[in-house]
Amino acid sequence: MLYSNLWIALNATAQVAQTQYLLDGHLQVSPALGFVFFGTLFIYALHRISGLKQLAPFTAAGRFKVISEHKRDILVYAVIGLVGASVFFFLFPWRIQLMLGIPGLIALGYVIPFGASRKRLRDFHFLKIFLIAIVWAWLTVWVPAAELNWEVALQASTWWMALERAAFIFAITVPFDIRDLEVDLHTQVKTLPSTLGTTPAIILSMVALVAMIALAGWNAYTGFYPHGAWMGLTLSALLSGGLVLYSRRVEHDYYFSGLLDGMMIVQFLLVWGWMALFA
Repeated sequence: MLYSNLWIALNATAQVAQTQYLLDGHLQVSPALGFVFFGTLFIYALHRISGLKQLAPFTAAGRFKVISEHKRDILVYAVIGLVGASVFFFLFPWRIQLMLGIPGLIALGYVIPFGASRKRLRDFHFLKIFLIAIVWAWLTVWVPAAELNWEVALQASTWWMALERAAFIFAITVPFDIRDLEVDLHTQVKTLPSTLGTTPAIILSMVALVAMIALAGWNAYTGFYPHGAWMGLTLSALLSGGLVLYSRRVEHDYYFSGLLDGMMIVQFLLVWGWMALFA
């Protein structure tokens, strides 16, 4: 479930559904849901496979051992993801196809080496966590917003929502960089935890969650968010903050790839539940 990337794909889809629900009060089966699900399946599978050669010293145990042993299976999931994402891509109107160009190139550059240096974007110092936050906000906020209504997508409030989503993704990604300190040292990639230290990195994560709550509060105050949405988002930030703080005591990857990633689904359920309560 975790290393086939189905779990992260479901979490990404939940974030798209959350945007739909916040903007329209309804969930709708749409190309955005299918594209993000299959696109996530493809990119994450490709990422796991492409990075194995660099991580050969770590494939004797843990998640890298599982990935190494199931490389062919993950490759099958990558093909399924590519085919599925391609189908849904061509169901989009041309304007949304164009707006997918930037996050698509960033995502591919993140996992595929390019240029004379044969580096991936994630191999450049300090870059990967910000790229992750930008791409996730773009795909899970602007794409479903544009699919619903272009005027809504261009509103300032939608930009605040995108910043809120980026702050949330940034916050729950920091513990992954702490978990990967040894790996990043091996690949000689500098990250916020490796440069600032784990405690300052955790503080940055907390600051991002506070910013998320403030941005969500502004959208609730201006009436852009329905009643109950801010409470659901705030509760998800508090739960995420607890998981981030405790992450320094945990080594097992299920905590990270399972619980921390799973906060995206939890956030959607909390938003849906509190909005339903206040309906």
